[in-house]
Amino acid sequence: MYCPFCQHVDTRVIDSRVSDDGATIRRRRVCEACGERFSTMETVELKLPVICKSDGRREAFDARKLRAGFDRALQKRPVSEEQIEAAMRSVVHQLRRTTERELPSMRVGEFVMAELRKLDHVGYVRFASVYRSFEDVADFREELDRLENDNAAEGQLPLLGGDAAPPPKTRKR
Repeated sequence: MYCPFCQHVDTRVIDSRVSDDGATIRRRRVCEACGERFSTMETVELKLPVICKSDGRREAFDARKLRAGFDRALQKRPVSEEQIEAAMRSVVHQLRRTTERELPSMRVGEFVMAELRKLDHVGYVRFASVYRSFEDVADFREELDRLENDNAAEGQLPLLGGDAAPPPKTRKR
């Protein structure tokens, strides 16, 4: 690896550490010529499927676009950076698990919606409104009803007012 300071060809690894998520390795290096130290990050590079757009275009998967979609949906929502990163990793993992070389963008959208649904219901509805091209308030209402029915089946509190079950009592210690 070239030294970023003096462009010398010979650098030596002095320390390697695996990241917390196990997906990257951070290497501390030192240049044999100028003595400067710097870090590099090593990740596995796997070929992801090509994304087929609804208009017929084909594009390489772009993690920046995925991130932008999550950021728009979760703007001003109480979701941590770590949760967003985990959701993005999950979507990428699902893409890698498909054995297809090309994948419709609609399928990627479904993966994103599944992750948003777990993270934040408001973010999920925001994304769904664009993804499914909601045209009026009735479309929003249908999606909210579907979400509430699913939450009721899972024993979660309702999204909109109504008869909410009281919160569970906590024991004092």
